[in-house]
Amino acid sequence: MDDQQIFVFGNGGSAANASHFATDLGKGASDKLGRRFRVLSLNDNVSWLTALGNDYAYEDVFLRQLENYARPGDIALTMSVSGNSPNLVKAVEWARNNGLHTIALVGGKRGALAGLADEVIVIDSEHYGRVEDAHMGICHMICYAFMEGQATV
Repeated sequence: MDDQQIFVFGNGGSAANASHFATDLGKGASDKLGRRFRVLSLNDNVSWLTALGNDYAYEDVFLRQLENYARPGDIALTMSVSGNSPNLVKAVEWARNNGLHTIALVGGKRGALAGLADEVIVIDSEHYGRVEDAHMGICHMICYAFMEGQATV
């Protein structure tokens, strides 16, 4: 990973997980690794989210941010229990069409994201809380792999 950036995003509890993951990867894993992860949660700028939702459409709140920041070779990681949220689907479609590596963590319904993302992890449940907990567990395991020296960049 040279200068690539990681973008994470989701809705509701998955938005909270995206923020948490960006913090853990950007601070905790970066501190232990000795190399900084360029990671950004697209959920964290409320004024930008609401401006994009108001002036364009809620379906564009992540896509429009990727248009500003993303470059080919970057990573777009989204989390969704249903896998069908229009704003996530549009963002992943845009990311794939613009040379980003896409990752989706989804629930048992899989949804459109399961067919779009380059890499998909499915939690075989439709229970929102359990799926969101499992997604956060996966995010923690990724960070711990770097923090405990089991993974490198």
